[in-house]
Amino acid sequence: MTGATGNVGQEILAQLVSVGRPVRALVRKARRPASGVEVAEGDLSRPDTLESALLDVETVFLVWPFLTTEGASAVLDAIQGHARRVVYLSSSGVNAEAGRQSDPINQLHADMESLIERSGLQWTFLRANTIASNTRGWAAQIRGTGVVRGPDIAATAVVDPRDVAAVAVRVLLDDGHKGATYVLTGPEVVSRAQQVRAIGEAVGRPLRFEEVPVEIAREQMLADGRPPALVEALLASAETRPHSGLITSAVEEITGTPARTFRQWAADHAGDFR
Repeated sequence: MTGATGNVGQEILAQLVSVGRPVRALVRKARRPASGVEVAEGDLSRPDTLESALLDVETVFLVWPFLTTEGASAVLDAIQGHARRVVYLSSSGVNAEAGRQSDPINQLHADMESLIERSGLQWTFLRANTIASNTRGWAAQIRGTGVVRGPDIAATAVVDPRDVAAVAVRVLLDDGHKGATYVLTGPEVVSRAQQVRAIGEAVGRPLRFEEVPVEIAREQMLADGRPPALVEALLASAETRPHSGLITSAVEEITGTPARTFRQWAADHAGDFR
């Protein structure tokens, strides 16, 4: 699987290991593997390095970490040379009926889905809503001032990475998901201000969200060392994302367990913000 060190990827690894299933994690630099996890060194930006990671693999969980699809076709060719199926982590913002997507990040996911559909591989798309663990990026502000400053983003049904991982594990292990697209959300729509308040309840002190203009947010993100292309993509997403009241039952239907609330995620991860 790719994305093994990310918030969702780590959860998938842990859940696969817990049920005794063999898993191989692709990493850019070899490291000591977690118990039960085989590690293979390779780089998605260099498809020629993926051979050892793909040996004897039937299904690949794919996270595409780049802002363009450049090189993606070569990676899919390498996967097809060994595996028969790919499970791709996409975005709930993708609109299959639109000629162009609302922002660069959703466009990237739509383009990746199209490439995968044409690759000849069996596929399943997991279109995840905003993932709760993204709020870890606020930790320094929460510890420092208790005020999270940034551009406001339209409220959505934020999803717990553990729930995304649980769905991914079921899809990876079970047949019958070929050609399926699942939109994964949490059980309630929450704004950024509501997320900050929930984290405050979890850590036991009042916190608040303060909206700032996009230009100020851009300056801060660049000062934090984020790549300019990523900054522009994130800000474009923030400016154009429409309000969405979409809540799906996909997590419960596939896993048998209701999706967790953001408040539950915050309570379980309060230590990340103290």
